Amino acid sequence: MSRPGTRTVHPIEQESYAILRSRVDTSGLPPLTRAVVERVVHASADLDYVQDLACAEGDLERGLAALRAGAPVVADAEMVAAGITSRPVLCRVRTAQPRPGETRSSAGFREALGEVGHGAVWVVGNAPTALFTLLELDARPALVVGLPVGFVGAAESKAALRASGLPSVSNASEKGGSAVAAAAVNALLYVEEAQ
Repeated sequence: MSRPGTRTVHPIEQESYAILRSRVDTSGLPPLTRAVVERVVHASADLDYVQDLACAEGDLERGLAALRAGAPVVADAEMVAAGITSRPVLCRVRTAQPRPGETRSSAGFREALGEVGHGAVWVVGNAPTALFTLLELDARPALVVGLPVGFVGAAESKAALRASGLPSVSNASEKGGSAVAAAAVNALLYVEEAQ
């Protein structure tokens, strides 16, 4: 686990950010929004995320405060958890006991809530069903990073997240995935380390 001030930015990452900033101007974005947008673009090499991501600075501030206070981070998939390297992440997809008709990711979120309680940071990069399940639970999250990918339910689950009023990061399109979901959380964790 990284300690504050110990993250060394590799020259390749520095060059990647320079290229990104030469192709799109993100300087007008609020600081945390810019950090998240740039980290997601960096992770995906997809400049469309600059316009596609939906996040509010106040929601990101709340998420950052929760992370600084030690809030648990819960992921829908092990690939998401593996991408968040500076903080332990709870992922119950492997051990989940789904009910009839329930996906393992949904069951994992339902079961994780009993372990983490209210105020966690929830991260969805894979399963729209997990995001729909989270919206049905009384999780009272500090932040939901809802960036599932796919043609079945992904855009709809993200629209439902935005309509819920929960503090969130999402996007309007069907794209997303484990790498971009982890990147959004890492952006906040890297800000946390720098301050």
